[in-house]
Amino acid sequence: MKEQDLDIIEVELAILYRRISNRKHGNLDRSAYLLLHQINANGAAGVKALADEFHLDISTISRQTAALEQKGYVFRTPDPNDRRAYSLEITELGKQELSKSKQARSERIGQLIRDWTEEEQHLFADLLTRLNRTFD
Repeated sequence: MKEQDLDIIEVELAILYRRISNRKHGNLDRSAYLLLHQINANGAAGVKALADEFHLDISTISRQTAALEQKGYVFRTPDPNDRRAYSLEITELGKQELSKSKQARSERIGQLIRDWTEEEQHLFADLLTRLNRTFD
């Protein structure tokens, strides 16, 4: 890879991250959105599984899910085999907030790339997915 290309990618990703991470879409911040999306898409999950999925400490996920629980977006289901363990499930309110946030995010991104061709949009989606999968 050319060093110049790598420099451009590095700076552009930093700019993108800053612009995206400073925005709140609806009532959900980035971490709340991703956690709710994961639980909604894949079903109930424990804190350890979520921490593994997002490559974060269990304490970080515990804090973030506690905030979601306090807002009524998720609820705990005890593990019948281990009284200390539990899974988190999304509530109807959580699904509604997730849907609103997803709509706001999609509209914003749609506005940003509205002048791109369908081919460019598809290519960007593929490349972004590929980049994110390399972190796993």
